[in-house]
Amino acid sequence: MRAYIVRRLLLIIPTVFIVSLIVFMVIRLIPGSIVDIMVSQYQYLTKMDKQAIEHALGMDVPLIIQYGRWMGNILLHGDLGRSLWTGQPVIKDILTRWPVTLELGVLGIITAQLIAIPIGIYSAIRQDTGGDYLARSFANFCIAVPNFWVATLVIVFPSLWWGYSPPIRVIHFGADPIGNLKMFIFPALVLGMEMSGMTMRMTRTMMLEVLRQDYIRTAWAKGLRERVVVTRHALKNALIPVITIIGWQLPVLIGGTVIIENIFQLPGMGQLIINATQQRDYTIVSATLFLFAFVILLINLLVDLTYSFLDPRIHFK
Repeated sequence: MRAYIVRRLLLIIPTVFIVSLIVFMVIRLIPGSIVDIMVSQYQYLTKMDKQAIEHALGMDVPLIIQYGRWMGNILLHGDLGRSLWTGQPVIKDILTRWPVTLELGVLGIITAQLIAIPIGIYSAIRQDTGGDYLARSFANFCIAVPNFWVATLVIVFPSLWWGYSPPIRVIHFGADPIGNLKMFIFPALVLGMEMSGMTMRMTRTMMLEVLRQDYIRTAWAKGLRERVVVTRHALKNALIPVITIIGWQLPVLIGGTVIIENIFQLPGMGQLIINATQQRDYTIVSATLFLFAFVILLINLLVDLTYSFLDPRIHFK
C-alpha cells in the first residue's frame, strides 16, 4: 500500500506540470491581451507606453520563458505570482475565496449523497413498483436539467411568490452559523441535485446486482430483517462503483461551482476565475487552475484508496 501511494504521488508531479503548461499557454491565446485592455482604458497611452507595460508585466519575452519564470517561482519559493492588475499576491486572493468554494463543494457532495443513496436503495428494493418508477424519473430529471436553469428558477420564483431571495452577502460560519447555512443551502441543493442523478442510477443498478448474489439469499434464508440485509450485507459491496462515480464528478463539481457562484453571487474561486479571465489576469487564472488540478489528483488518489476500505479483497501493490 505504501509503495502504491508513493508511486501515485510521484505521478502527480508530471501530470500537474503538463496541466500547468497547457493552462499557461491556452489562457494567453485568448484574443485581446491584458495590455490591450489597459491601453483601451487609457486612450492617451502611446506605443512606447504599451511597450513599457509589456516590459513591466514581463510579457516582452517568449511564452516559454514566461512559463519558466512562473514555474521557477513556484518550485523555488512557493510563490504563485502576483495579480497583473493589483500587484497583490495571488495566494491572498485564493486564501480569501477558497473557503467559500470548499464549503459549497462539500455541502453539494453531501446533499447529493443524501438524495441519491437512499432513493437508489429504495428504488432497488422496490423494483418495478410505483416508487421505483418515480425515483427513476427523478434521477433522469436531475441528469437532464442544467443546474444554471434550476438555479435561476430558485432565485426568481421564491422572490416572485413569497418575496424571498437567498442572501447575497457573505456570512462567515464563525460569525453566524445559521446565516451561513442559509446562504449556502440553495446553491448546495442545486449542485447536489445535478450530481445525484447519476449516483442514484448507479446505486440502484449495483444494489439490484448485489441483492441477487448467493450470500444475500443466504441472509434472507436466515430470517434477517430487510434493514440488516440491505445495510450490513448488500450496501457496502454496492458502493464501490458508486464511489467511482463520485470521484468522476469532482472535476465537474469544480466547474459547476463556477456557474453557481456567479448566479448566487458567492465570492468564491469561481468568481475569481471568471473575473480574472475577463480582465486577462493570466497569473490568477494559471495559479487557480494549477491548484485545482493538484487538488483533483489528490482526491482521485483518496477515492482509489477507499476501495480497499469497502472491499478488503482489493489490495494495492
